[in-house]
Amino acid sequence: MRTSVYFDAFNFYFGAVKGTPYKWLDLGKLCTLLLPKNQITAIKYFTARVRPQPHDPDQPLRQQIYWRALRTIPNLSIYEGHFLIHTVSMPLAAPTSAGPRFVPVVKVEEKGSDVNLATQFLCDAFRDKFDTAVLVTGDSDLIGPLRVVKEEIGKPVGVINPQKRPCKPLRDHATFYRQSIRAGVLAASQFPPTLADRNGTITKPAAW
Repeated sequence: MRTSVYFDAFNFYFGAVKGTPYKWLDLGKLCTLLLPKNQITAIKYFTARVRPQPHDPDQPLRQQIYWRALRTIPNLSIYEGHFLIHTVSMPLAAPTSAGPRFVPVVKVEEKGSDVNLATQFLCDAFRDKFDTAVLVTGDSDLIGPLRVVKEEIGKPVGVINPQKRPCKPLRDHATFYRQSIRAGVLAASQFPPTLADRNGTITKPAAW
């Protein structure tokens, strides 16, 4: 059964990977372990380039190293959105009588990834690129394209929710639904510490 897997990368990272020692993740191995009966024909990874932060200036470098590693997986494609960073005025939750009621806050928004995922998912379904699809996300905003593919086009759509909290709309409409990804599966899905592409050696970031 031809299966395409669509990763909502930041939803996946914050739900399953952040704070773990499993960031050097081979998504090809992970998909094989999560879906052992499926023929994984395409893995599509939707993300955005991070920017250096004062507390972590090397974050973009680690991301680029990881993307190089991901691109060694033959059937994987990376689709980029972007970040918007701007300052907004937000109300304090518990302002004091003598203090300000609003404070300036740096707001970081990821833009485009969910739209890119929905677009590719729908186009692939209409073009008969898969027999079944799997969305790796806990974002209920994707319920619309999920329902179109399942109910209008007639293709099964599974959801693997990496978040700890269930997403009822996705659970109620998916052909099958799995909640969270076990640490043991993540541990078994790691790249080797070093690997190679046509540009040379890729080494796991020391911080990971």
